[in-house]
Amino acid sequence: LDKTGTITFGKPEVTDVIPIHTTLTEGEILSIIGSLEKYSEHPLASAIVEKSEAMGVKFFSVEKFFAISGKGVTGFIEGKNILIGTEKLIEENYITTLHIKDRLNNLYNAGKSVMIAARNREIFAIIAVSDLIKPTSKEAIAQIKKLNMKVGMVTGDHKMVAEAVAAQLELDFSIYDVLPENKLNEVLKLQKSGMKVAMVGDGVNDAPALAQADVGIAMGSGTDVAIESADIVIMNSNLNSVVDAVKLSKKTIINIKQNLFWAYIYNVLGIPFAAGIFYAFGGPLLNPMIAGFAMAFSSVSVVTNALRLRNALNSK
Repeated sequence: LDKTGTITFGKPEVTDVIPIHTTLTEGEILSIIGSLEKYSEHPLASAIVEKSEAMGVKFFSVEKFFAISGKGVTGFIEGKNILIGTEKLIEENYITTLHIKDRLNNLYNAGKSVMIAARNREIFAIIAVSDLIKPTSKEAIAQIKKLNMKVGMVTGDHKMVAEAVAAQLELDFSIYDVLPENKLNEVLKLQKSGMKVAMVGDGVNDAPALAQADVGIAMGSGTDVAIESADIVIMNSNLNSVVDAVKLSKKTIINIKQNLFWAYIYNVLGIPFAAGIFYAFGGPLLNPMIAGFAMAFSSVSVVTNALRLRNALNSK
């Protein structure tokens, strides 16, 4: 399962704005960070921009803006280099985070996504964003597990955030720190390990993974690209509908096998009888009209059995 928009509502909100060794106010911090994030298409960026606009802060002019896929953004404001992103991105730029580790860990353990802001290589703020888990997610995951399926989550979040969410939902496994373009590779890894993989997602970056999975399931509220790449489209955003889809698929396979069995047995017994094979041994001779009626009835029985699937989910 993809996390954002599938397990969660996909509407992150800023919960914490923490100044680090600075006299900047919350509004001033959001003014700087929002100025860059308004150029980003990431859901977390949208949450920051919404918070900034709600507070009525002034946005600065940004030069040399650059988005680092799945990690953060950078640019210049009033000649100063601003870097905003994950802990991993900050450390990759040789900026120490040792002095804020405790604060970061507390936020991670609360299941929050964290971004760190640095100006001229000095950290000046931490922004925490929370995307609430849908009330139906835990129940749906429990139901899927009852169908003898392992359920995991793939996310770009930090390991501690992923583990906190996985523990809350009692997932079998979680795959974290995954860049948007690498979800496809994670599906391939699972397939190479011998697993049959069903991928559930809703975003543009889920499309390649949905196409690669043995079964791709797109949530109805998702992007057009995700929907076009999927094998199954759920017409709402409720994970319980994924449970229904799995149950219906299993019942459909059983129904197909039943129909094949009855069609085969019917013909194995009926064709020799209609051909008069028993008449040669003193048995009855089947009237052609009755044979034709019996053949039509065999099709009716198969179709009638298949129509039972219309009420399959009502008998779960």
